[in-house]
Amino acid sequence: MVTELLKERNIGHLFQAAANLIKLPLTRMWLDYDRDADVLYLHFEEKPSSTHSEMTDKGIILDYRDDILVGLTILEASHR
Repeated sequence: MVTELLKERNIGHLFQAAANLIKLPLTRMWLDYDRDADVLYLHFEEKPSSTHSEMTDKGIILDYRDDILVGLTILEASHR
């Protein structure tokens, strides 16, 4: 099954994502993807708690605890 999921096309997308993820300032992160909602959650803490959020023009929600970025929510993730 894993081999079917990691077809050549998907591996290219995985490499692209990895190249961008390692540019982030934090080295530990947690990913969750909700296929039904097509939303990708990226957390920089194991159990993030945010005090406020900001929505960008590109459909990305930035979650902050005070001045610290604790997570991202990417809407329509499969289209990005």
